[in-house]
Formats: sequence, structure tokens, C-alpha cells
Amino acid sequence: MIRLAVLADLHANLEATLAVHADIQRRGITELWVLGDLVGKGPRPREVVEWTQAHATRVIQGNWDARVAGATHRPQDLWPRSQLTPGQLSYLAGLPYGIEEQFGGAWWRFVHASSKGLFHRLYPHSSLAEQLDAFAPNPQFALRQHADALVYADVHETLMLDVEGRPLINTGSVGNPLDSTLPSYLILEFDPQGPAHTASFVRLTYDRAAEIAVAEASGMPFTREYIAELLTGAYQKRRARTGE
Repeated sequence: MIRLAVLADLHANLEATLAVHADIQRRGITELWVLGDLVGKGPRPREVVEWTQAHATRVIQGNWDARVAGATHRPQDLWPRSQLTPGQLSYLAGLPYGIEEQFGGAWWRFVHASSKGLFHRLYPHSSLAEQLDAFAPNPQFALRQHADALVYADVHETLMLDVEGRPLINTGSVGNPLDSTLPSYLILEFDPQGPAHTASFVRLTYDRAAEIAVAEASGMPFTREYIAELLTGAYQKRRARTGE
């Protein structure tokens, strides 16, 4: 069997990333693909980028990676940017948009947010027309095949749908899950002798208290919101505060 561990949305949460990596190693999976958002939100962007460069076999760019590398200049972009080396920023800026590979005669596409752009979201409740459109080619981002299956990330919620015979799968988030407080990642298995595949999600615990302690000591902006998301699994809107 061809086995892939597919991770996304690490968000500079080193404790969750290391826990997931240990689980992948225990399962003997050597192909480790990361679908973007290595940085942003969490307190250890440098360490998570270092981990990704050392262990991931394929990596694509997420919207936070583009923002931190220079696409936008919000407070939550500037702090992680200041923690990264010039080489790491160049690495994030140069990551490819997506991956298209054939498994079992079917074209599988892997992107961060959608097939239309890093800042275009494909939601679980998106219309059937929007979901079908996600499988179409988009040469602007070097997506040249009409995909038979789509794996993506960005919304931090695990998802597995059948869209008129085409798998639509969201990995969920390693470092910032928003459908649970437990990190998730995806295992894909392909039969090299035929068209069969299996897809399963893994959830696991990690040392959340240690991650929170690092965040509290980091001096990063929006620490309160980040910790609330780790504790509740509920999204916290980030608004600049004064007088603190």
C-alpha cells in the first residue's frame, strides 16, 4: 500500500506538531505531506518551520504562510515574521500552491484553501456548484488536471464528502482545531495494483498546558484568543486592544 500522512494548519503549535509526528512514526508512515499554514496564531513559528523542513516530504503554501512572508502586515503577521530567519521567510514565500498526483488511475489534488485562491474559502456548507467547481482546472495556480478527488485544509474542520462521485476531504487542523480541542490529521492509503483507496482521520491528545505556557511567555499578540481556541475549539475573532 502507498500510505500518506496529510497534515495542515500547524499554526506554530510545536507541542501538537510533535505529538502528531510521534504518532505518524509509530504507524511507520514515511510520506508526510503538509498542506500549509505552518505559521501564524501560535508562539513557535521558527521551530515549526524547522520541523517541517526536516521531516515533510511535500509542502504547499497556506494563507498564513503567505501573509507572514509579506502578503499582509497585520499585527498577527508582523510578530511571527520577526521570529523567522530571512531564509525561512523565503521558504514560506516560495512554497507551491498545490499538488496534483495520480493514484490508482485517479487524479488527486491537494490545496490549502481552495482551487481558486489562498484567500478563497471552500466551506462544508458551500453549494454543490461551488464544490464541483473546486475540481476544475485552474492553470493560474498550475492546477491543470480535472481532479477526481480533492484534499484541502484552511477551515480547521475535518470533512469527508462525496460530491457526485468525487471525494472531497478536509484534513482538519493539527495546531488549531476548531471542531474539537484535539488535533487531527489524515491518513490516505492507495492500492498500487488497483483503484481502491481508504481515508481515515486520527485525533490525539498532546501537552496543551506546555503549549499554553510557551504562548503566555512569548509576548505574541492575541495570546488570549489563541489560548481560548486551544481550550474550547471555538474560533475567537481577533480585534486590536488598547490600554493593555
